[in-house]
Amino acid sequence: MRVSVKLFAGLKEIVGGDLEEDFEDTAVTVSTLTDRLARAHPKLEPYLTGLAVAVNDEYILGQDELLHDGDEVALIPPISGGADLTPPSTPHYLVTADELDPKALRDLVRTDHSGAVIVFEGVVRDRHEGYDVQRIEYEAYDSMATKQLQALAEAVLDELPVHDIAVHHRTGMVEIGEASLLVAVSAEHREEAFAAALRVVDRVKESVPVWKREFTPDGAVWQEGRPAKPATPASPPTKPAR
Repeated sequence: MRVSVKLFAGLKEIVGGDLEEDFEDTAVTVSTLTDRLARAHPKLEPYLTGLAVAVNDEYILGQDELLHDGDEVALIPPISGGADLTPPSTPHYLVTADELDPKALRDLVRTDHSGAVIVFEGVVRDRHEGYDVQRIEYEAYDSMATKQLQALAEAVLDELPVHDIAVHHRTGMVEIGEASLLVAVSAEHREEAFAAALRVVDRVKESVPVWKREFTPDGAVWQEGRPAKPATPASPPTKPAR
């Protein structure tokens, strides 16, 4: 059996790229895979204990998860916190290298019942913790990141009385003053809209596999993040289908 291993941010630089591992058994555990990686790539070993693991775009909860031929395993380091964006083709959840469009998201979530529409823009700034920043590069596990955006938004929709939520995240090189994250929320009242927007932004930084590298006058460095906390979609959904 053969398992592909996707690496991101600094992990990819340590190893030199994604990996493929062959096993004689018809199934092996995640633990077996990570043990082999530790032996084969000693520079990777110190980072393996602090990783979250995803199999076929879904976070797993334990190292005893069985892997089978053709599975794709992603090693998720701590998270740093192109489509047509013209309605009606604007998706609710998007990871893209294209410039983000706040008006498109506002129009997407607004309803005639919404007394409040909040659009949060996370913008690249030129200073961070006392040093100059020239630009930021974002890397994402795109397919899984999109699923996590949807899962966390659906969880907030289930928790708070809001009408709709949309989230877009930028990848690639983002310049000073450009938006790297958009969160749009509509609700009957401003209190619920503000609360939901804040909750979504916080959960994006916790669960969505996106990493950032800051470029400074002294060079580029991947930013340390926090251990991933998987977002779980509401099941069954309690909101009307959009």
